[in-house]
Amino acid sequence: MTTDTPDLLSVAMVTLGCARNEVDSEELAGRLEAGGFLLVEDPADADTVVVNTCGFVESAKKDSVDTLLEAADLKATGRTQAVVAVGCMAERYGKELADSLPEADAVLGFDDYPDIADRLRAIVAGETHQAHTPQDRRLLLPITPVERSLSTAPVPGHASGPASVRRRLDPGPTASLKLASGCDRRCSFCAIPSFRGSFVSRRPSDVLQEARWLGEQGVRELFLVSENSTSYGKDLGDLRLLETLLPELAAVDGVDRVRVSYLQPAETRPGLIETIATTPGVTPYFDLSFQHASAAVLRRMRRFGDPGSFLALLERIRALAPEAGVRSNVIVGFPGETEEDLETLCDFLVAARMDVTGVFGYSDEDGTEAATYDDKLDEDEVRARAEHVSALVEELTSQRAAERVGETVEVLVERVDDDTVEGRAAHQGPEVDGSTYLLDSDAGVGHLVRATVVGSEGVDLYARTL
Repeated sequence: MTTDTPDLLSVAMVTLGCARNEVDSEELAGRLEAGGFLLVEDPADADTVVVNTCGFVESAKKDSVDTLLEAADLKATGRTQAVVAVGCMAERYGKELADSLPEADAVLGFDDYPDIADRLRAIVAGETHQAHTPQDRRLLLPITPVERSLSTAPVPGHASGPASVRRRLDPGPTASLKLASGCDRRCSFCAIPSFRGSFVSRRPSDVLQEARWLGEQGVRELFLVSENSTSYGKDLGDLRLLETLLPELAAVDGVDRVRVSYLQPAETRPGLIETIATTPGVTPYFDLSFQHASAAVLRRMRRFGDPGSFLALLERIRALAPEAGVRSNVIVGFPGETEEDLETLCDFLVAARMDVTGVFGYSDEDGTEAATYDDKLDEDEVRARAEHVSALVEELTSQRAAERVGETVEVLVERVDDDTVEGRAAHQGPEVDGSTYLLDSDAGVGHLVRATVVGSEGVDLYARTL
Protein backbone atom coordinates (compact mmCIF):
# COMPACT_ATOMS: atom_id res chain seq x y z
CA MET A 1 0.00 0.00 0.00
CA THR A 2 1.25 3.51 -0.78
CA THR A 3 -0.10 6.62 0.92
CA ASP A 4 0.02 8.73 -2.26
CA THR A 5 -2.60 6.72 -4.14
CA PRO A 6 -4.98 9.31 -5.63
CA ASP A 7 -8.17 7.40 -4.78
CA LEU A 8 -7.13 6.45 -1.25
CA LEU A 9 -10.16 6.88 1.01
CA SER A 10 -9.69 8.38 4.46
CA VAL A 11 -11.53 7.17 7.58
CA ALA A 12 -11.88 8.48 11.14
CA MET A 13 -12.74 6.16 14.04
CA VAL A 14 -14.84 7.64 16.85
CA THR A 15 -15.05 5.39 19.92
CA LEU A 16 -17.66 5.52 22.68
CA GLY A 17 -18.09 3.30 25.73
CA CYS A 18 -15.72 0.98 27.50
CA ALA A 19 -12.12 -0.16 27.08
CA ARG A 20 -13.33 -3.27 25.23
CA ASN A 21 -14.75 -0.97 22.56
CA GLU A 22 -11.38 0.78 22.32
CA VAL A 23 -9.74 -2.53 21.42
CA ASP A 24 -12.47 -3.25 18.85
CA SER A 25 -11.84 0.16 17.27
CA GLU A 26 -8.12 -0.50 16.99
CA GLU A 27 -8.81 -3.88 15.40
CA LEU A 28 -11.22 -2.28 12.94
CA ALA A 29 -8.64 0.42 12.23
CA GLY A 30 -6.05 -2.27 11.54
CA ARG A 31 -8.35 -4.01 9.09
CA LEU A 32 -9.23 -0.74 7.37
CA GLU A 33 -5.60 0.31 7.00
CA ALA A 34 -4.70 -3.13 5.67
CA GLY A 35 -7.64 -2.78 3.26
CA GLY A 36 -6.31 0.44 1.75
CA PHE A 37 -7.86 3.18 3.88
CA LEU A 38 -5.96 6.17 5.26
CA LEU A 39 -6.64 6.70 8.97
CA VAL A 40 -7.13 10.30 10.12
CA GLU A 41 -7.89 11.69 13.58
CA ASP A 42 -10.37 14.47 12.79
CA PRO A 43 -13.75 13.34 11.42
CA ALA A 44 -13.95 16.62 9.46
CA ASP A 45 -10.91 15.47 7.44
CA ALA A 46 -12.34 12.03 6.64
CA ASP A 47 -14.19 10.69 3.63
CA THR A 48 -16.03 8.35 5.98
CA VAL A 49 -16.61 8.38 9.74
CA VAL A 50 -17.04 5.12 11.67
CA VAL A 51 -18.72 5.55 15.06
CA ASN A 52 -18.16 2.64 17.45
CA THR A 53 -21.31 2.91 19.53
CA CYS A 54 -22.12 1.87 23.10
CA GLY A 55 -25.39 0.07 23.89
CA PHE A 56 -24.93 -0.42 27.63
CA VAL A 57 -27.39 1.99 29.30
CA GLU A 58 -29.82 4.67 28.13
CA SER A 59 -27.40 7.57 28.58
CA ALA A 60 -24.72 5.76 26.55
CA LYS A 61 -27.20 5.05 23.77
CA LYS A 62 -28.18 8.72 23.65
CA ASP A 63 -24.50 9.74 23.43
CA SER A 64 -24.07 7.29 20.54
CA VAL A 65 -27.02 8.74 18.61
CA ASP A 66 -25.86 12.33 19.25
CA THR A 67 -22.36 11.46 18.00
CA LEU A 68 -23.75 9.85 14.84
CA LEU A 69 -25.87 12.95 14.16
CA GLU A 70 -22.87 15.25 14.67
CA ALA A 71 -20.86 13.16 12.23
CA ALA A 72 -23.74 13.20 9.73
CA ASP A 73 -23.75 17.02 9.84
CA LEU A 74 -20.24 16.91 8.36
CA LYS A 75 -21.68 15.59 5.12
CA ALA A 76 -23.21 19.01 4.52
CA THR A 77 -20.18 21.08 5.54
CA GLY A 78 -17.05 19.00 5.00
CA ARG A 79 -15.53 16.27 2.85
CA THR A 80 -17.35 13.47 4.66
CA GLN A 81 -19.32 11.25 2.28
CA ALA A 82 -20.58 8.52 4.61
CA VAL A 83 -21.23 7.91 8.32
CA VAL A 84 -21.35 4.33 9.56
CA ALA A 85 -22.46 2.93 12.94
CA VAL A 86 -20.70 -0.13 14.37
CA GLY A 87 -20.35 -1.47 17.91
CA CYS A 88 -22.74 -2.66 20.58
CA MET A 89 -25.68 -0.38 19.84
CA ALA A 90 -25.45 -1.17 16.13
CA GLU A 91 -25.31 -4.90 16.89
CA ARG A 92 -28.06 -4.73 19.50
CA TYR A 93 -30.63 -2.82 17.42
CA GLY A 94 -29.55 -3.36 13.80
CA LYS A 95 -32.41 -2.62 11.40
CA GLU A 96 -34.37 -0.77 14.09
CA LEU A 97 -31.51 1.69 14.53
CA ALA A 98 -31.06 2.05 10.76
CA ASP A 99 -34.77 2.83 10.28
CA SER A 100 -34.86 5.36 13.12
CA LEU A 101 -31.59 7.07 12.12
CA PRO A 102 -31.59 7.64 8.34
CA GLU A 103 -28.78 10.18 8.83
CA ALA A 104 -26.39 7.21 9.19
CA ASP A 105 -25.51 5.66 5.83
CA ALA A 106 -25.17 2.17 7.27
CA VAL A 107 -25.48 0.19 10.48
CA LEU A 108 -22.99 -2.70 10.60
CA GLY A 109 -23.07 -5.65 12.99
CA PHE A 110 -20.20 -7.71 14.39
CA ASP A 111 -20.42 -10.16 11.49
CA ASP A 112 -19.39 -7.32 9.15
CA TYR A 113 -16.08 -6.72 10.98
CA PRO A 114 -13.89 -9.20 9.05
CA ASP A 115 -14.84 -7.49 5.74
CA ILE A 116 -15.06 -3.94 7.10
CA ALA A 117 -12.85 -2.40 4.38
CA ASP A 118 -14.95 -3.83 1.54
CA ARG A 119 -18.16 -2.85 3.32
CA LEU A 120 -17.01 0.75 3.79
CA ARG A 121 -15.75 1.12 0.24
CA ALA A 122 -19.10 -0.06 -1.11
CA ILE A 123 -21.03 2.29 1.19
CA VAL A 124 -18.96 5.31 0.12
CA ALA A 125 -19.61 4.30 -3.49
CA GLY A 126 -23.33 4.60 -2.82
CA GLU A 127 -24.35 0.99 -2.33
CA THR A 128 -27.15 0.38 0.15
CA HIS A 129 -26.34 -1.88 3.08
CA GLN A 130 -29.21 -3.87 4.56
CA ALA A 131 -28.90 -3.75 8.34
CA HIS A 132 -29.21 -7.06 10.19
CA THR A 133 -32.11 -8.18 12.35
CA PRO A 134 -30.65 -8.68 15.84
CA GLN A 135 -30.61 -12.13 17.38
CA ASP A 136 -29.48 -13.57 20.70
CA ARG A 137 -25.79 -14.16 20.07
CA ARG A 138 -25.55 -16.64 22.92
CA LEU A 139 -27.18 -19.15 20.57
CA LEU A 140 -24.44 -18.92 17.93
CA LEU A 141 -21.63 -20.81 19.68
CA PRO A 142 -20.95 -24.45 20.50
CA ILE A 143 -22.23 -24.97 24.02
CA THR A 144 -19.59 -27.07 25.74
CA PRO A 145 -16.06 -25.86 26.61
CA VAL A 146 -14.61 -28.91 24.84
CA GLU A 147 -16.38 -28.04 21.58
CA ARG A 148 -15.20 -24.45 21.83
CA SER A 149 -11.57 -25.38 22.57
CA LEU A 150 -11.43 -27.82 19.62
CA SER A 151 -12.94 -25.39 17.14
CA THR A 152 -10.59 -23.41 14.91
CA ALA A 153 -13.40 -21.56 13.12
CA PRO A 154 -13.75 -17.80 13.61
CA VAL A 155 -15.95 -16.96 16.56
CA PRO A 156 -19.11 -15.28 15.25
CA GLY A 157 -19.85 -11.93 16.80
CA HIS A 158 -16.40 -11.28 18.25
CA ALA A 159 -13.86 -8.89 16.82
CA SER A 160 -10.95 -10.47 18.65
CA GLY A 161 -9.32 -13.62 17.41
CA PRO A 162 -6.05 -15.23 16.35
CA ALA A 163 -5.90 -13.32 13.07
CA SER A 164 -6.79 -9.89 14.48
CA VAL A 165 -4.86 -6.98 13.00
CA ARG A 166 -4.56 -4.02 15.34
CA ARG A 167 -3.57 -0.43 14.73
CA ARG A 168 -3.05 1.80 17.76
CA LEU A 169 -5.17 4.93 17.77
CA ASP A 170 -3.84 6.28 21.09
CA PRO A 171 -0.03 6.43 21.33
CA GLY A 172 -0.04 6.68 25.15
CA PRO A 173 1.90 4.35 27.46
CA THR A 174 -1.20 2.36 28.47
CA ALA A 175 -3.13 -0.02 26.23
CA SER A 176 -6.12 -2.28 26.72
CA LEU A 177 -5.63 -5.94 25.86
CA LYS A 178 -8.67 -8.15 25.43
CA LEU A 179 -8.71 -11.45 27.32
CA ALA A 180 -12.12 -12.62 26.17
CA SER A 181 -15.44 -11.55 24.71
CA GLY A 182 -18.99 -12.22 25.82
CA CYS A 183 -20.44 -13.45 29.10
CA ASP A 184 -22.14 -16.62 30.35
CA ARG A 185 -23.71 -15.04 33.42
CA ARG A 186 -27.40 -14.16 33.44
CA CYS A 187 -27.62 -11.06 35.63
CA SER A 188 -31.22 -9.94 35.49
CA PHE A 189 -30.38 -6.27 34.78
CA CYS A 190 -27.84 -6.82 32.00
CA ALA A 191 -28.42 -7.19 28.26
CA ILE A 192 -24.74 -7.49 27.27
CA PRO A 193 -24.66 -11.31 26.80
CA SER A 194 -27.53 -11.16 24.31
CA PHE A 195 -25.57 -8.97 21.87
CA ARG A 196 -21.97 -9.76 22.86
CA GLY A 197 -22.59 -13.50 22.93
CA SER A 198 -21.37 -16.30 25.16
CA PHE A 199 -18.04 -16.12 26.95
CA VAL A 200 -15.09 -16.94 24.68
CA SER A 201 -11.50 -16.83 25.95
CA ARG A 202 -8.71 -15.85 23.61
CA ARG A 203 -5.93 -18.41 23.52
CA PRO A 204 -3.01 -17.52 25.80
CA SER A 205 -0.59 -17.60 22.88
CA ASP A 206 -2.64 -14.96 21.02
CA VAL A 207 -2.86 -12.75 24.12
CA LEU A 208 0.90 -13.02 24.66
CA GLN A 209 1.68 -12.32 21.01
CA GLU A 210 -0.41 -9.14 21.11
CA ALA A 211 1.17 -8.14 24.44
CA ARG A 212 4.65 -8.44 22.91
CA TRP A 213 3.55 -6.31 19.96
CA LEU A 214 2.17 -3.66 22.33
CA GLY A 215 5.44 -3.71 24.28
CA GLU A 216 7.28 -3.02 21.01
CA GLN A 217 4.92 -0.07 20.42
CA GLY A 218 6.07 1.58 23.65
CA VAL A 219 3.26 0.40 25.92
CA ARG A 220 4.34 0.18 29.56
CA GLU A 221 1.03 -0.84 31.13
CA LEU A 222 -1.32 -3.54 29.85
CA PHE A 223 -4.94 -3.23 30.94
CA LEU A 224 -6.58 -6.65 30.60
CA VAL A 225 -10.26 -6.30 29.66
CA SER A 226 -13.24 -8.60 29.21
CA GLU A 227 -16.84 -8.86 30.37
CA ASN A 228 -15.73 -11.18 33.20
CA SER A 229 -12.01 -11.76 33.68
CA THR A 230 -12.52 -14.35 36.44
CA SER A 231 -14.03 -16.70 33.84
CA TYR A 232 -10.91 -16.63 31.65
CA GLY A 233 -9.85 -20.12 30.60
CA LYS A 234 -12.99 -21.99 31.64
CA ASP A 235 -13.94 -22.64 28.00
CA LEU A 236 -10.36 -23.77 27.30
CA GLY A 237 -10.53 -26.37 30.06
CA ASP A 238 -8.45 -24.55 32.68
CA LEU A 239 -10.12 -22.08 35.03
CA ARG A 240 -6.72 -21.21 36.55
CA LEU A 241 -5.29 -20.09 33.24
CA LEU A 242 -5.22 -16.42 34.28
CA GLU A 243 -2.99 -17.24 37.24
CA THR A 244 -0.56 -18.85 34.77
CA LEU A 245 -0.82 -16.12 32.14
CA LEU A 246 -0.30 -13.09 34.38
CA PRO A 247 3.38 -13.77 35.24
CA GLU A 248 4.10 -14.37 31.54
CA LEU A 249 2.50 -11.05 30.59
CA ALA A 250 4.45 -9.27 33.33
CA ALA A 251 7.68 -10.66 31.83
CA VAL A 252 7.02 -9.18 28.36
CA ASP A 253 9.85 -6.86 27.24
CA GLY A 254 9.00 -3.20 27.73
CA VAL A 255 5.94 -3.86 29.90
CA ASP A 256 6.23 -2.71 33.52
CA ARG A 257 2.66 -3.10 34.77
CA VAL A 258 -0.19 -5.51 34.08
CA ARG A 259 -3.63 -4.64 35.41
CA VAL A 260 -6.75 -6.83 35.41
CA SER A 261 -10.23 -5.37 35.05
CA TYR A 262 -13.71 -6.62 35.94
CA LEU A 263 -13.54 -9.41 38.46
CA GLN A 264 -16.75 -11.17 39.49
CA PRO A 265 -16.64 -11.32 43.33
CA ALA A 266 -18.38 -14.71 43.57
CA GLU A 267 -15.75 -16.20 41.20
CA THR A 268 -12.63 -14.51 42.62
CA ARG A 269 -10.57 -17.48 43.79
CA PRO A 270 -7.91 -17.38 46.55
CA GLY A 271 -5.25 -18.39 44.01
CA LEU A 272 -6.19 -15.51 41.69
CA ILE A 273 -6.14 -13.05 44.60
CA GLU A 274 -2.66 -14.22 45.53
CA THR A 275 -1.40 -13.98 41.94
CA ILE A 276 -2.69 -10.42 41.48
CA ALA A 277 -1.57 -9.29 44.92
CA THR A 278 1.96 -10.75 44.95
CA THR A 279 3.27 -11.26 41.38
CA PRO A 280 6.01 -8.75 40.48
CA GLY A 281 4.85 -6.59 37.59
CA VAL A 282 1.17 -7.36 38.20
CA THR A 283 -0.58 -4.42 39.81
CA PRO A 284 -2.38 -5.20 43.10
CA TYR A 285 -5.60 -3.73 41.74
CA PHE A 286 -9.02 -5.31 42.23
CA ASP A 287 -11.90 -4.15 40.05
CA LEU A 288 -14.70 -6.02 41.83
CA SER A 289 -18.21 -5.87 40.44
CA PHE A 290 -20.24 -5.94 43.68
CA GLN A 291 -23.37 -4.21 42.21
CA HIS A 292 -25.06 -4.20 45.65
CA ALA A 293 -24.56 -5.60 49.16
CA SER A 294 -28.05 -6.68 50.22
CA ALA A 295 -28.37 -10.44 49.79
CA ALA A 296 -32.06 -10.05 48.87
CA VAL A 297 -31.33 -7.51 46.12
CA LEU A 298 -28.40 -9.55 44.81
CA ARG A 299 -30.63 -12.63 44.52
CA ARG A 300 -33.10 -10.65 42.40
CA MET A 301 -30.14 -9.50 40.32
CA ARG A 302 -29.24 -13.21 39.77
CA ARG A 303 -25.99 -12.63 41.61
CA PHE A 304 -24.47 -13.92 44.82
CA GLY A 305 -23.02 -12.43 47.98
CA ASP A 306 -23.70 -10.39 51.10
CA PRO A 307 -21.79 -7.86 53.20
CA GLY A 308 -20.01 -10.58 55.19
CA SER A 309 -18.64 -12.46 52.18
CA PHE A 310 -17.67 -9.25 50.37
CA LEU A 311 -15.83 -7.83 53.38
CA ALA A 312 -14.06 -11.17 53.90
CA LEU A 313 -12.89 -10.99 50.27
CA LEU A 314 -11.51 -7.49 50.83
CA GLU A 315 -9.82 -8.66 54.03
CA ARG A 316 -8.03 -11.48 52.13
CA ILE A 317 -6.86 -8.99 49.52
CA ARG A 318 -5.52 -6.49 52.05
CA ALA A 319 -3.83 -9.18 54.11
CA LEU A 320 -1.65 -9.88 51.05
CA ALA A 321 -1.43 -6.33 49.70
CA PRO A 322 -2.37 -3.68 52.30
CA GLU A 323 -2.11 -0.83 49.79
CA ALA A 324 -4.06 -2.60 47.01
CA GLY A 325 -6.40 -0.53 44.89
CA VAL A 326 -10.07 -1.54 45.04
CA ARG A 327 -12.87 -0.18 42.89
CA SER A 328 -16.44 -1.26 42.21
CA ASN A 329 -19.82 -0.29 40.76
CA VAL A 330 -23.22 -0.41 42.42
CA ILE A 331 -26.79 -0.15 41.14
CA VAL A 332 -29.20 1.82 43.32
CA GLY A 333 -33.00 1.65 43.14
CA PHE A 334 -33.26 -1.87 41.76
CA PRO A 335 -36.85 -3.19 41.67
CA GLY A 336 -37.94 -4.19 45.16
CA GLU A 337 -35.04 -2.41 46.89
CA THR A 338 -36.24 -1.39 50.37
CA GLU A 339 -34.88 1.36 52.58
CA GLU A 340 -33.32 -1.39 54.67
CA ASP A 341 -31.57 -2.78 51.57
CA LEU A 342 -30.26 0.71 50.82
CA GLU A 343 -29.00 1.06 54.38
CA THR A 344 -27.23 -2.31 54.05
CA LEU A 345 -25.49 -1.07 50.92
CA CYS A 346 -24.42 2.19 52.57
CA ASP A 347 -23.11 0.40 55.66
CA PHE A 348 -21.10 -1.92 53.41
CA LEU A 349 -19.60 0.97 51.46
CA VAL A 350 -18.47 2.60 54.70
CA ALA A 351 -16.85 -0.63 55.90
CA ALA A 352 -15.30 -1.51 52.51
CA ARG A 353 -13.05 1.60 52.22
CA MET A 354 -12.79 1.34 48.45
CA ASP A 355 -10.77 3.78 46.37
CA VAL A 356 -13.51 4.39 43.79
CA THR A 357 -17.15 3.34 43.49
CA GLY A 358 -19.30 4.06 40.45
CA VAL A 359 -22.97 4.65 41.30
CA PHE A 360 -25.74 3.96 38.76
CA GLY A 361 -29.45 4.53 39.23
CA TYR A 362 -31.46 1.56 37.96
CA SER A 363 -33.30 1.83 34.64
CA ASP A 364 -34.99 -0.86 32.55
CA GLU A 365 -32.95 -2.35 29.73
CA ASP A 366 -34.66 -3.88 26.69
CA GLY A 367 -34.94 -7.66 26.84
CA THR A 368 -33.74 -8.11 30.42
CA GLU A 369 -35.47 -10.10 33.12
CA ALA A 370 -35.47 -7.14 35.51
CA ALA A 371 -37.50 -5.09 33.04
CA THR A 372 -40.40 -7.48 33.72
CA TYR A 373 -40.18 -7.21 37.53
CA ASP A 374 -42.87 -5.70 39.71
CA ASP A 375 -42.15 -3.42 42.69
CA LYS A 376 -40.29 -0.83 40.62
CA LEU A 377 -39.39 2.45 42.27
CA ASP A 378 -40.45 5.60 40.48
CA GLU A 379 -37.77 7.59 38.67
CA ASP A 380 -37.66 10.38 41.26
CA GLU A 381 -37.06 7.90 44.08
CA VAL A 382 -34.33 6.11 42.10
CA ARG A 383 -32.68 9.46 41.38
CA ALA A 384 -32.88 10.51 45.04
CA ARG A 385 -31.34 7.26 46.24
CA ALA A 386 -28.58 7.44 43.62
CA GLU A 387 -27.78 11.01 44.67
CA HIS A 388 -27.69 9.95 48.33
CA VAL A 389 -25.28 7.08 47.66
CA SER A 390 -23.18 9.22 45.30
CA ALA A 391 -22.74 11.85 48.02
CA LEU A 392 -21.69 9.15 50.50
CA VAL A 393 -19.25 7.64 47.99
CA GLU A 394 -17.73 11.04 47.23
CA GLU A 395 -17.01 11.51 50.94
CA LEU A 396 -15.67 7.97 51.38
CA THR A 397 -13.36 8.08 48.36
CA SER A 398 -11.96 11.44 49.51
CA GLN A 399 -11.25 9.89 52.90
CA ARG A 400 -9.60 6.87 51.28
CA ALA A 401 -7.38 9.10 49.14
CA ALA A 402 -6.39 11.09 52.23
CA GLU A 403 -5.39 7.83 53.95
CA ARG A 404 -2.79 7.34 51.22
CA VAL A 405 -0.85 10.47 52.21
CA GLY A 406 2.62 9.26 53.22
CA GLU A 407 2.55 6.19 50.95
CA THR A 408 5.29 5.61 48.40
CA VAL A 409 3.75 5.15 44.95
CA GLU A 410 5.03 4.42 41.46
CA VAL A 411 3.44 6.80 38.97
CA LEU A 412 3.15 6.12 35.25
CA VAL A 413 3.24 9.56 33.59
CA GLU A 414 0.52 9.92 30.95
CA ARG A 415 0.30 13.66 30.32
CA VAL A 416 2.70 16.59 30.53
CA ASP A 417 1.17 20.02 29.95
CA ASP A 418 3.19 23.13 30.78
CA ASP A 419 4.10 22.60 34.45
CA THR A 420 1.57 19.80 35.03
CA VAL A 421 2.87 16.23 35.19
CA GLU A 422 -0.09 13.85 35.48
CA GLY A 423 -0.08 10.09 35.81
CA ARG A 424 -1.51 7.14 37.70
CA ALA A 425 -0.32 5.25 40.74
CA ALA A 426 -0.69 1.48 40.86
CA HIS A 427 -4.07 1.66 42.62
CA GLN A 428 -5.55 3.90 39.89
CA GLY A 429 -7.02 2.34 36.76
CA PRO A 430 -7.13 4.18 33.41
CA GLU A 431 -9.55 7.12 33.09
CA VAL A 432 -11.97 6.22 35.89
CA ASP A 433 -9.93 6.17 39.13
CA GLY A 434 -8.45 9.64 39.35
CA SER A 435 -4.88 10.83 38.79
CA THR A 436 -1.66 11.46 40.65
CA TYR A 437 0.02 14.82 40.02
CA LEU A 438 3.78 15.09 40.46
CA LEU A 439 4.68 18.45 42.00
CA ASP A 440 8.39 18.64 41.27
CA SER A 441 9.10 16.36 38.34
CA ASP A 442 10.48 16.87 34.86
CA ALA A 443 9.49 13.33 33.83
CA GLY A 444 8.13 12.73 30.36
CA VAL A 445 5.16 10.71 29.14
CA GLY A 446 5.80 7.00 29.66
CA HIS A 447 8.21 7.43 32.55
CA LEU A 448 7.67 5.50 35.79
CA VAL A 449 8.41 7.72 38.78
CA ARG A 450 8.64 6.74 42.46
CA ALA A 451 7.10 9.40 44.67
CA THR A 452 5.67 10.09 48.11
CA VAL A 453 2.03 11.13 48.41
CA VAL A 454 1.85 14.53 50.14
CA GLY A 455 -1.78 15.54 49.57
CA SER A 456 -5.14 14.66 48.07
CA GLU A 457 -8.18 16.32 46.53
CA GLY A 458 -11.19 14.08 45.99
CA VAL A 459 -9.81 10.88 44.43
CA ASP A 460 -6.74 12.66 43.06
CA LEU A 461 -3.33 12.56 44.75
CA TYR A 462 -0.37 14.95 44.84
CA ALA A 463 3.11 13.51 45.21
CA ARG A 464 6.77 14.52 45.34
CA THR A 465 9.37 12.44 43.54
CA LEU A 466 11.93 10.46 45.51
